[in-house]
Amino acid sequence: MARKWWQDEVIYQIYPKSFRDSNGDGIGDIRGITEKLDYLEDLGVTMLWICPIYQSPMDDNGYDVSDYMALAPEFGDMDDLDELIREADKRNIKIMMDLVINHSSDEHEWFQKALEDPESRYHDYYIFKEGNERPNNWRSIFGGSVWEKVPGRDEYYYHTFGKKQPDLNWENEELRKVLFDMVNWWLDRGIAGFRIDAISFIKKDLTWSDREPDGVDRLAKCTKATRNMPGIGEFLTELKEETFARHRCVTVAEAAGVPYEKMGEFIGENGYFDMIFDFRYADLDIASGSEWFKRLPWTVKELEEKIMASQMIMQKYGWPANFIENHDQPRAASKYLKEAQDNKDAVKMMGAMYFFLRGVPFIYQGQELGMVNFERTSMEQFNDLSSIDQYQRSLEEGLSGEEALRIVNLRSRDNARTPFPWNAEKYGGFTEGTPWLNMTEEYPRINAEAQKGKEGSIYEFYKEMIAFRQHGPYSRTLIEGNIEPVRSGEDVISYRRFTEEESIYCLFNFSGKERTETLPNTGMVPIWGNLEQTHMNGKTIKLQPYQAVLIKENE
Repeated sequence: MARKWWQDEVIYQIYPKSFRDSNGDGIGDIRGITEKLDYLEDLGVTMLWICPIYQSPMDDNGYDVSDYMALAPEFGDMDDLDELIREADKRNIKIMMDLVINHSSDEHEWFQKALEDPESRYHDYYIFKEGNERPNNWRSIFGGSVWEKVPGRDEYYYHTFGKKQPDLNWENEELRKVLFDMVNWWLDRGIAGFRIDAISFIKKDLTWSDREPDGVDRLAKCTKATRNMPGIGEFLTELKEETFARHRCVTVAEAAGVPYEKMGEFIGENGYFDMIFDFRYADLDIASGSEWFKRLPWTVKELEEKIMASQMIMQKYGWPANFIENHDQPRAASKYLKEAQDNKDAVKMMGAMYFFLRGVPFIYQGQELGMVNFERTSMEQFNDLSSIDQYQRSLEEGLSGEEALRIVNLRSRDNARTPFPWNAEKYGGFTEGTPWLNMTEEYPRINAEAQKGKEGSIYEFYKEMIAFRQHGPYSRTLIEGNIEPVRSGEDVISYRRFTEEESIYCLFNFSGKERTETLPNTGMVPIWGNLEQTHMNGKTIKLQPYQAVLIKENE
């Protein structure tokens, strides 16, 4: 595919509620982000993806929008956002926003008017079905039926996610036009683009027929009838043509479940979006993204296979968005490294493994510090809707309370949403008030002040890694080059990045033991890594525990 400007970006994801509180109310805000732009500039990132800051009752922390063209007052106002865009631009940092258009909040004016008057135009902005019983047996992503009864009427409304997140009816042409106008309004304000939330759910199976139950609740996953349904391409094509294609912007789709054979339609030269997140390797430890209680064992080789399968299909069709953490995932150090989560060499190795894959790397706030999961002792300490639902489902599926709590701790979305630790002071310098969500226990040890400027820290490693990819002597190969898997032994992930002129082998030892690997030829030269020494002898390399190394093949 033709080169695009956004392929050179390093994108940093901010969960605004937890990044930095500038006014002491315990909730992070836009001014807090602006305060920390120097930190982000020093790190070397080039774009910020900011999770939803629109007006919202915050039932799902902003992914329930009640006004798409207004900001949540706890985050600030439009002047604050304009200032952030201006100040970020001075530092050559672009701003990407989240776009949530599969559903709105039930407190959105449209939905309220739909409830008030079933004959109003707004009633068809959503999905309503008449009757005195639920239309089918589909289960929502957050548990329970997708259907919620309308008070005082023999009518139900549909919600893929929470009860307070009714789905928008994309079959309605008028609604689509209103949404497109809103998208263009935001792009005209100077943002660089969007991460598009849950976009693969906008087309439903309009027969609304039951599916085979798959749980003790006798319900069936709604994904079987509401995700990547035939006909979705018409909606996505229209969305692109009426909005994104009219601007110099970048789009990243959260489109879980897209079959690999369909990937070209999503991110090809004429795809609906520029990039897509692939969750296959992110969900390798569970049966599906919505069934945490079905834990799956995995090996480093299985992780490698999933990553490389994703990389090769993306290379065939387009460009991937690479990540190991986000606001819906547990901390990568805890998830992928397990008992080695506090080993700095291991954390660095894992970061390098995904960072040099082909595609745009995404860094989630706190990842550059090696933040780890929390350990909550009761369900009262959780905020996340999905965590609460998964706990209940785990109990229904036969787990004990202790087992259910352990599983929720492992996977909870709250793991990544704990306030950012800026220093070792009370509440980590995140706020002068009381944080909206409890901190992780490690913040006196794992915080930005303890790492920034400190030789050997994880932060400084990420800073060096970003600079090496972006501006080092091999940047064109590491950014533009192709990728292919390389055969390696147990606990080692390896691949090759290459152009016609240059070839770089990338090896990553996920083991706490030394591993010996064979190189393609003699005379190869190590060019970068997380350890000071690389032990090579002829075609043999002895990888030290948790070593990451990039080796250049002689011309």
